[in-house]
Amino acid sequence: QLQASGGGLVQAGGSLRLSCAASGRTFSNYAMGWFRQAPGKEREFVAAISGTGSSTYYADSVKGRFTISRDNAKNTLYLQMNSLKPEDTALYYCAASMRVNTDYDSYIYWGQGTQVTVSS
Repeated sequence: QLQASGGGLVQAGGSLRLSCAASGRTFSNYAMGWFRQAPGKEREFVAAISGTGSSTYYADSVKGRFTISRDNAKNTLYLQMNSLKPEDTALYYCAASMRVNTDYDSYIYWGQGTQVTVSS
């Protein structure tokens, strides 16, 4: 089970940190990812991290602004979002996969999503 939290309303240029708490399985066995979906748009890849945390991947649109990390001792995934833009507004989902990648279809467990709204 994955439980995402930390979303909210923030002004452009602000920051938020999303968290995703995992339970029920060995967290470090799974690569983790963040995806987002804006109204009327398809769900898109944001960032991914390997099970050990040694490898990370980012969408070009968030590179340099967002940082994905994990604490395997706490079974928690994070997404630090800085320099937020109105176009970052979306429902953000955390997800687990058996391999680190950007492919939506390979993620097998999904959290419920947390809303991020960036005002201009």
